[in-house]
Amino acid sequence: MVEELFRQDAYLKETDATVTAAEERGVRLDRSIFYPTGGGQPGDTGLLRWEGGEAKVTDTIKADGNDVLLVLAPDAMRPAVGTTVHAVLDWERRYLHMRMHTALHVMSAVIKGNVTGGQVGVDKSRLDFNLEGDVPAKEWVTEEINKLIALDRPVTPQWVTDEELTARPELVKTMSVRPPMGAGRVRLLSIEGIDLQACGGTHVARTGEIGRVECTKIENKGKMNRRFIIALA
Repeated sequence: MVEELFRQDAYLKETDATVTAAEERGVRLDRSIFYPTGGGQPGDTGLLRWEGGEAKVTDTIKADGNDVLLVLAPDAMRPAVGTTVHAVLDWERRYLHMRMHTALHVMSAVIKGNVTGGQVGVDKSRLDFNLEGDVPAKEWVTEEINKLIALDRPVTPQWVTDEELTARPELVKTMSVRPPMGAGRVRLLSIEGIDLQACGGTHVARTGEIGRVECTKIENKGKMNRRFIIALA
């Protein structure tokens, strides 16, 4: 099973690793700084270098056996199994995802409703909510999110057992995606005094790193469903 370095340290930009499997789409490593697509957050991209070769990582996805597959460019060289590679993350893209993902957690604390879906992006991100009653204005959402961001609260992972999560359903805000269970424990994301919920994505260490955000649009997606779109200002 791959060692998920991206969960241990989201700020790790490069590392050495060993190729454990090679297939048509890409390779698997014994340790990975690349986050695989999941929970609304896109997979990471970057570069692999090894003696005599180099390959561009165009995507990262989950693979069977709780493994991570690094998707390589179609015309790229493939390092052989057992090769030591130097993995380099596209840090600029990843850091934007970290800021955006954390901002969505803050927004979920501002807007009171069940989350029905979400997507993290570089240029814009969104959360969908089932809302009863009046829909808040985008100007109000912008102001309230930035008030909480400005508090510069620490953002830290926590862990609970499967049983604890089952006993506390309020820790799962997203109706469309359930956190993976069965391994004995589930990762939570805590924003001190603001939010606590199950999440396996990558985030900044303090809310102040997010910077100012703007709620740019609110879309009607059904009788009660509203889509709130944000961008980094």
